[in-house]
Amino acid sequence: MLNIPLGRTRFCDGVSRRSFLRAGTFAFGATALTQADLLRAEAAQGGLPRTGHKAVINIFLGGGPPHQDMWDLKPDAPAEVRGEFRPISTKVAGIQIGETFPRIAAMADKFAFIRSIVGASGGHDAFQATTGWRQESLAPMGGRPSLGSVAARLQGNVDASVPPFVGLAETTQHGPWSDPGRSGFLGAAFGAFKPRGPDLANMVLNSSNRDQLPSRKELLTSFDQLRSGLERDGALKTADLHTARAMDVLLSSKLVDALDVSKESQKTRDRYGDGKPFQFQFDGAPTVNEQLLMARRLVEAGVRVVTLSYGRWDSHGKNFDLVRDHGPKLDQCLTALVEDLSVRGMLDDVTVIAWGEFGRTPKINGGAGRDHWPQVSCAILAGGGMKTGQVIGATNRLGEFATSRPTTFGEVFATLYHNLGLNPMTNMVNDPTGRPQHLADGVPMPELV
Repeated sequence: MLNIPLGRTRFCDGVSRRSFLRAGTFAFGATALTQADLLRAEAAQGGLPRTGHKAVINIFLGGGPPHQDMWDLKPDAPAEVRGEFRPISTKVAGIQIGETFPRIAAMADKFAFIRSIVGASGGHDAFQATTGWRQESLAPMGGRPSLGSVAARLQGNVDASVPPFVGLAETTQHGPWSDPGRSGFLGAAFGAFKPRGPDLANMVLNSSNRDQLPSRKELLTSFDQLRSGLERDGALKTADLHTARAMDVLLSSKLVDALDVSKESQKTRDRYGDGKPFQFQFDGAPTVNEQLLMARRLVEAGVRVVTLSYGRWDSHGKNFDLVRDHGPKLDQCLTALVEDLSVRGMLDDVTVIAWGEFGRTPKINGGAGRDHWPQVSCAILAGGGMKTGQVIGATNRLGEFATSRPTTFGEVFATLYHNLGLNPMTNMVNDPTGRPQHLADGVPMPELV
C-alpha cells in the first residue's frame, strides 16, 4: 500500500494527519511521497515527460525453460536427449524451432532466437534476468538495481500520472519467481509499482471512496504546513510542484485504465487468450496471457519497463507434458503482443524478451523430466528496432554447451539499455558511496543493434 501517513495530530485547518491519504496498492517499495522522490530525481536529470518513448517488456519464464524443446531442438541426438518434440520450419529459411510454437514459426522474421546464453548462476530466481548481474555483485551496499529501476532513476516518468516501472508478476509460493526486479543500491524509491487485484480500485477517486479523501487543495495545504519553517520559499515552491505531480498519479485513472484489459475488444482479448486452465503451476506463476496485453497497454500509457513472470517451467518431471501446456499458450500471447505492437507502430520502440534463469539438462531423467542446467540457456527477442529473423549462437549436438557465440547476460542487458536510449558504456548510476557504476557488464550485441 502507498500511504502518505502524517500521524494523528491535527493541523490548524482541521485536516487531521490521519485523514491525509491511503490509496490502495501503489507499491513503489517506498513510503510516503515515493512518486515525488521519483519526480525530483527526474528533474535532477533534466528530463521532461514525453509523448513517445522507448520501452522494454521483460517476460520471465520462471523455473528454467528447456532450451532443447523450444528454440534449439536436437533431432540428431539420441532418444534420451532429443525428447518427444520435432522441429518445424519457420518463415525464415534455415531456422527451425519446436513444434509447440507454430505461430512464432509463422512470424519468425519478427523474432531473434539466442541459443547460447552462458554465465547463469544456477539460482532459482529472476535476479540475472532482471538485472544482468549475479546477486553477489555489490551485495554489501544493496546489490545491483534492475533494468526498470535504472530506467526510473535515469529517465524518470514519461507521464506524471504513470510510474516508469511496473511489475505484473503474480505472487508465487516460491517468492523469487515473482520478483519484478529489485531497486538494489538505488533504494526503494526506484522500485517497481506492483498492482494487486481489487485494491487497484482504491487508487482513483470514485463514488465509493471519494468521501474518504480530502480535497487536493487540503492535501497540498497540509503538506505546506508540515514543511513550514523547514525550507526556504524557493525550495518550497519546487517541493509543491513535485508533490502536485505525485498526486497526479493517485488522482488520475490513466494507470488503472491501462491495467483494465476489459477495455479492449473481445476480438483482441481472444487473440491473446487467457492462458487457462492454469496447469503445472505448483509454487510458480500461472500462465496469464492477458498480462502481455496489459503490458502493451501500460507501455502505451507511458511505462518504460514492464516485467512479468509467465508459467512455471521447473520441469524435473513430465517435462514434455508441461511444454505441451505452456508452449502453445506462450506461442499465442507472445505473437499477439508482437503483432499488436507492429500494427500500432510501436514495435521499433518496444523491446520484448522472454527467457528464464537457466536451461535444462540434455539427458532426460527417469521421470520424463529435465533437471537444472546453468551451462547454457536461451532467449527469444522481438522489436526494439533490432535485426530480427535470425538465430544467434549454437550449442553442440546434445545441447550441453555453447559452440559458437556464447552470449552473456551482461551483453543482453547492454542491448536492452541501448534499446531504451541509454548508453551502457557512458551512462552510469552512483552507488551509495558516490562511485559511478556501469549499467551492464558487456556491450550491445552487434548482431542485434
